[in-house]
Amino acid sequence: MASQSDHKATVIDGKFIAQTIRSEIAEEVRQLSEKYGKVPGLAVVIVGNRKDSQSYVGMKRKACAEVGIRSFDMNLPEQISEAELVSKVHELNENPDVHGILVQLPLPKHINEEKVLSEISLAKDVDGFHPLNIGKLAMKDREPLSNPALPSGISIKGKRAVVVGRSNIVGLPVSLLLLKADATVTVVHSRSNDQESIIREADIIIAAAGQPMMIKGSWIKPGAAVIDVGTNAVDDPSRKSGYRLVGDVDFEEACKIAGCITPVPGGVGPMTVAMLLKNTLDGAKRVIVQ
Repeated sequence: MASQSDHKATVIDGKFIAQTIRSEIAEEVRQLSEKYGKVPGLAVVIVGNRKDSQSYVGMKRKACAEVGIRSFDMNLPEQISEAELVSKVHELNENPDVHGILVQLPLPKHINEEKVLSEISLAKDVDGFHPLNIGKLAMKDREPLSNPALPSGISIKGKRAVVVGRSNIVGLPVSLLLLKADATVTVVHSRSNDQESIIREADIIIAAAGQPMMIKGSWIKPGAAVIDVGTNAVDDPSRKSGYRLVGDVDFEEACKIAGCITPVPGGVGPMTVAMLLKNTLDGAKRVIVQ
């Protein structure tokens, strides 16, 4: 009989799953182009020069090109005013060739994110962050036009899920998605008492706290599914870059306990981009196929 030390969690290959989804999207885009002479368009708005944002946006643009989605790039200076940014969003709202608008977060401190996101046309909100989309997501028997672009693919119904973190980008929307999928959901945050005990009860852990390797192997119930959304740079002199990326979960420890786990990098990131492309395709189909 194998001991616990021999156990090795199944590593969820986000790149492979994402490639499967992207292949299906590419085929649908090709059919749209052949039948209607039009393809989906995704506008990506980035303000400033944050390296992590530039990297993620670059991945999105490359993914668009691979599946045949037209990419509209809008690189804006850090010092742009809120009013000017809102005006740019309005321009994209009016552009009939743009079916999805993504404003890369976070925005500079002088800009109100809520104001900017609420100005994106509901039909073009492929991130699913518009207040009306989030409101519909929160209500029973309502369906948002776009779900937040988060990965799917594990059995959820009836399971106890713990979401670690309550951000508007991950924690809040993923907790609502899990509720909609009939999970029993607990949200752990910085003010929660005895976080370790709560997390240890979970069949599914969504780690989105932004704290490198916060969740240890001893915090995980044997056989649990662990979805690590965290992307944290930690110093590593052995690397040419001087750093390496780690998640919010101690991957090596978790692999000895969990049933399945997403790696960082190569787990949630590619799947999130794939779901964003799917939301863009769905938005285009609502307009093109009438």
